[in-house]
Formats: sequence, structure tokens, C-alpha cells
Amino acid sequence: MGRTGQGRAQLHPGPKLLHNLWAEVCKVAAATGHSVILVDQAEDILKKSLKKIGDSVGRISKKKFIDKPEVGAEFVQQTLQKISTSTDPASAVRNTDLVVEAIVENVNVKQELFKKLDQCAPENTIFASNTSSLSIGEMANATTRLDRFGGLHFFNPVPLMKLVEVIQTPETSQQTFEALMNFTKALGKKPVACKDTPGFIVNRLLVPYMLEAVRLHERGHGSKEDIDVAMKMGAGYPMGPFELLDYVGLDTSKFIIDGMCCELFLMY
Repeated sequence: MGRTGQGRAQLHPGPKLLHNLWAEVCKVAAATGHSVILVDQAEDILKKSLKKIGDSVGRISKKKFIDKPEVGAEFVQQTLQKISTSTDPASAVRNTDLVVEAIVENVNVKQELFKKLDQCAPENTIFASNTSSLSIGEMANATTRLDRFGGLHFFNPVPLMKLVEVIQTPETSQQTFEALMNFTKALGKKPVACKDTPGFIVNRLLVPYMLEAVRLHERGHGSKEDIDVAMKMGAGYPMGPFELLDYVGLDTSKFIIDGMCCELFLMY
């Protein structure tokens, strides 16, 4: 991780949506020279992930190297060689610079995972969570590395969405924060700095907007279709709020909303 782009980033996915997202993050990381260990609970899931990554990289290479197919083939080979898989998180973290978690949006489950990994990872390894709304500090408290813990919130679809929210807790060291910022830039992304606040920046503003769209429809003030069209044509959004909720997934959206509401209730 860092300037050379040759570190090992262990990515730990969870449910289907997060799994799809982290297959894309793995692809982007590997394509930019990072060695990646993709961790999941079952070998069949990992095999499907690798096939999906391979197919995607193949499509990208055909577009990127349209006049140089031999260069494209080499790009695909080099990218896929950067990715390995494991079903044993404890073993996978023993030689990593960065661990990025993307499991279910439940702080207790995340704490349990981080506590286990903390006992196996090298002292210098940085931990990060891809949570959309939960407290990074609360997760960090399950470990002994409060200064080497932060947030990396990627957005789906990862290859198209340049933004990554880099979250810093009061205990996150400046060295760790800069390392996360540099890693994000090395992926070709645009990082924005954010403090450890519920929903961070994007979801703190986006979730109330989506909920108000639901209330507007419930009150009979507009159809789902008209609300989507209005926000796309009137506000210039690429998706309307109902299209976005469907894209993210109602289950994932509920996890995000529940996490934010709990944190905000405690704040106020």
C-alpha cells in the first residue's frame, strides 16, 4: 500500500451487494498494481467472484487496448495474478498492509470480526471499514489499534464512481489518515476527508432525501415514476430516489437508515 502500489490489501466482503462491490474494488486495486487477498466464507463464492472479475477485466482491456490486443491480454494476466483468495481471515491478515472490511451493516458483527483480526494482523497493519453509516470509532474500540483504524467508504459501481470518503476518528493518527488518502489516490479515486459522524457526508444528506421521497409518495403527492423523473430532470440527478433505493437494495438501505438513526438519536 502507499507510493509503490505493491502492498497487500485484504478485502473482506459480506452479503451479495457488498460482495459485488468488493469484487469491483479488488479489480480496481489489482489493476493499479496492488496485491489483493479477497476473503469470503465459501470457495464457491470466491470462484464466482474471480470469474466475474476476469470477465470484467477482459471487457475493459478490449476497450482500453483496442488496437493492441497483445497488450490487453498481458494487462488481464497481470491484473488477475495480483488477486488471491482465502476463506480464512485470520491467516489472510498475517502479511497485509491494509485490511478493508465490507460485511453486513451490523456494528456488533463488525466488532467481532475486527477483534479476531486484531489478534492476528501485524502491528503496523491498518484496519478500515467500508460502512455506509456506522461509527468507525465504535468498531475501532474492539481492537488495540485505535490509531491505525479509519474508514474507506467506496460507492457503487466502483469503476465509475470516483468518490471515496476517507473517515478519520479522533484517535486515527495523521500517518494512518494520509496512508488511506494515498491508497485511495493510487486507485485513481478522488478522496474526501470526513470526520466520524453518522452517515459521513454523502449518506448524511442522501438518506433524508430518499426518505422524504417515500413520504411524498405515501401522502399521495406524486407517483414514484413522476418523483424520479422530477429529480432527474429538475435537479440533474442521474437516478431518481426510488431508482436509487432499488439499485442500492431496500435491505441495505434499511441497514444504513437504522445505523444512522441510532447514532443520531444518541447525538441529539
